[in-house]
This record gives sequence, structure tokens and C-alpha cells, in this order.
Amino acid sequence: MELGIFCRIFARPSLAQTLDALAASGLRAVQFHLTSAGLPELPDEISPQAAAEICQAFKARGLHMAAVSGTYNMIHPDPLIRQQGLNRLQVLAAACPQLGTSLITLCSGTRDPANMWHRHPDNSTPAAWRDLLDSLTPALEAAEANRVTLAFEPEPGNVIDRARKGRRLLDELRSPYLKVVMDAANLIHPGELGRMPELFDEAFDLLGADVALAHAKDLAPDGRVVAAGKGLVDYDHFLDLLHAVGFSGAVILHSLDESEVPGSLELLMGKRNFFT
Repeated sequence: MELGIFCRIFARPSLAQTLDALAASGLRAVQFHLTSAGLPELPDEISPQAAAEICQAFKARGLHMAAVSGTYNMIHPDPLIRQQGLNRLQVLAAACPQLGTSLITLCSGTRDPANMWHRHPDNSTPAAWRDLLDSLTPALEAAEANRVTLAFEPEPGNVIDRARKGRRLLDELRSPYLKVVMDAANLIHPGELGRMPELFDEAFDLLGADVALAHAKDLAPDGRVVAAGKGLVDYDHFLDLLHAVGFSGAVILHSLDESEVPGSLELLMGKRNFFT
């Protein structure tokens, strides 16, 4: 396994400065966000020149793009907004070979029209599930055409809020281009910290063979998201489970301030010999 980080943790005026700061941290694996290159979050177009320049900037610093963020609300209540997001995701998939990555991270979405990470009671309806399948089917066609993997994340606020729903999605779509982002903190819903070992074991039993990327953040006793090492997430158990399923990819730090990066790195690097 390799430790990495979400690029927006290092907020700088230019891509070069952002990547310089990231490289100085000692990390090499990056989950990239196009806004760090001055582009929209999901643009309507990505020129071959822009993609090549981003790729070259990574190579020049010995960095590699473990994944690129392609999040939009896949079950937004407005079908026109869903279609716009899909169109832009298809643009991103086509640019991935030039960007130098083969993994796009997704948001399975919510019926909340204002925030794609907020829970909504209609997320559990059959209509929401159908909309997710309708969004993912053409997205996976674009992924296959460009040899890119799409990775969704079980997330308490989204339609895929539990590992078992993630398993259902994988079983229904049966695509080798659909995988999982395993986030330790997001496996635990509010009030469930006492069930952490059980929830981790269940998630890996159901999804462990399909993990393409891992995320590392933490939960305070009151449920607030904090930097890895400042909460109650059992990283010994989480990393043991990643190791047991043969995961050898990147574990990406996020949801922390730049000043907190050294502390989180110290915590995770101290967990036996998991990281190269």
C-alpha cells in the first residue's frame, strides 16, 4: 500500500505550486481535482494540451495520479442536471489516458438538490435506485471505451449508504469497470461508533475484493469528521482488513488541514509495515 493525499489540501495559486507543496510533504500518490489546475470541478471540455500539461507536471515531480475526482449528483431530482453531470463525466473519462490516471471517483448521489453529500429520505426509494442505474450504465460504457475504472464510495448521505447496497450495485451492474472506494469513517453512521469492528468486517466481507482506493479520515466522539489520528477510527483493524484482501493501492488522506498532514502521516506510517 502507498500513502497519498487529496491535492486540494495544499491550496496554492497555481498547479505548479500545489504540486511542489505536495511533493515536499514526501507523498507521491495523489487524488486529483481539476480545480487545482484552474479548471471547473467537472468541465464541459478538457483540451488534450491541458491534460498533457497536467500529466507532465506530475511526472516532473515524481508524483502519480492515483485517481481523479469525477463527483456529481448521480440521482439529483432534476434529470437535466443529472444529464449534464453525465456528459461531463464522459468528457473526464475520455481525458484520463492523457491525464495519466485510470481511476475516477464518484458520488452515488442524493435526492437533496443543494448538496450531493446530504442525506435525503427519498434516497431509499426504488425510483432513486433506478436513477442511479440509469446514470451509471452510460458512464460505464464511457469507462470501458477509455479503459477507465469508476469507483463509488459507501457514504452515509448518499443512495449507496451501506456496504450491502454497494454489493447490490456491483451485482446488478456486473461491470469490471466499477469498483469501490473504502473510507473507514464513512462506513460508520451517526451513533454507530460502538459497532465499528462489526461494520468494518461486514464492509470488507461484502466489498473487499473490489476495493480500488482507500480514504483516511477520522471521527470524533461526537461524530464530527477530523484528521486521521484525531478521532476514534481503529486504523489497526482497517489496515489489517485492507492487507488481508490483498489491496496494494493508495490510501488517500483527506478532510484535514495542511498543518495536520504531518500528524496523520506519523500515525499511519507507524502502523506496522503496511506502507511502502
